[in-house]
Amino acid sequence: MSFTPLGDALHDKMKQNPSMQNQVDGSEAVDIATEVFLELFGEDMAKEAKPLFLKNRTLTVSCTSSTMANEIRLNQTKIVDALNKKMGKNEVDRIRYLA
Repeated sequence: MSFTPLGDALHDKMKQNPSMQNQVDGSEAVDIATEVFLELFGEDMAKEAKPLFLKNRTLTVSCTSSTMANEIRLNQTKIVDALNKKMGKNEVDRIRYLA
């Protein structure tokens, strides 16, 4: 009886089901966005923004203040570029912020 390594099995499953890959990419984008906010805004300001999800190449972020939403708006290009660079592919086109 032969066993398939877990990584190979998951890779094959994601090839068969593109929506699964989209979910993985979305989760990765949320994690990386949290890191990018820390790097760009520092710990205090980054606490005011919580990346929620990625859908249709748009990252949705919840902001606790309109000040943070404005900072994200002003730095959107820089944030999107940093996200895509860290992900190694262009997954994010824009940021939608909820204040």
